[in-house]
Amino acid sequence: MMRFRTNSGNETVADPFTISMFGALFAVMNPFVNLPFFLSLTQNVSAAERRSLAIQVVIGCIVVCTITSVGGAAILGFFGITTDAFRIAGALVLGQIGFVMLNGSESAAHHGTEGEKPGQSVGNIAFYPMTFPMLVGPGTITALIVNSHTAATNGHYLAFTLVIATVIAILAVVLIFSSTLGAMLTQTMRVIMTRIMGMIPIAISVEMFVAGLKALLPGLG
Repeated sequence: MMRFRTNSGNETVADPFTISMFGALFAVMNPFVNLPFFLSLTQNVSAAERRSLAIQVVIGCIVVCTITSVGGAAILGFFGITTDAFRIAGALVLGQIGFVMLNGSESAAHHGTEGEKPGQSVGNIAFYPMTFPMLVGPGTITALIVNSHTAATNGHYLAFTLVIATVIAILAVVLIFSSTLGAMLTQTMRVIMTRIMGMIPIAISVEMFVAGLKALLPGLG
């Protein structure tokens, strides 16, 4: 685990960059919160087919996260969007998702509207809507692009990679063993987890918004 020293010389547990990124990414990709949606979309398939779909979802998340992490800043540059402007826009999206989670509801940004949701055809759910936009939606993309730009040292880049790998590894375990875990996770536990996790993206969105605003308007600092 990455460590850093405070001004007093005392060593703390982990680098704030690592903690902040893990908190944001886990909150918006939370495998346990998304588990009920995966189970509902695969309720008419066998356990073997569900595991196969879980693996496809994990692979899809790896591909999309990699593309976003490597090419996100270049895409913003192509459209003439600064990272600080994107940080503010992303903070608004992340905050909205957090407030929806806090109220125990679904975010249309991450789960799609009723009209956008596909039927129960299993063949088309691995990428849409499970990978995108449920798991790698606007909130996840924001967290990846902003943190990839914030990373300033080799240690940060290593932490960036390890955080993504850790969250996706947890996701893989949860989805592959979804049948067993789904039976253990009660509706009350799901609601409590969703609401608690809603506070994390809200808090992080405030920090992102303030940081972006100070960068665009230096006089505020």
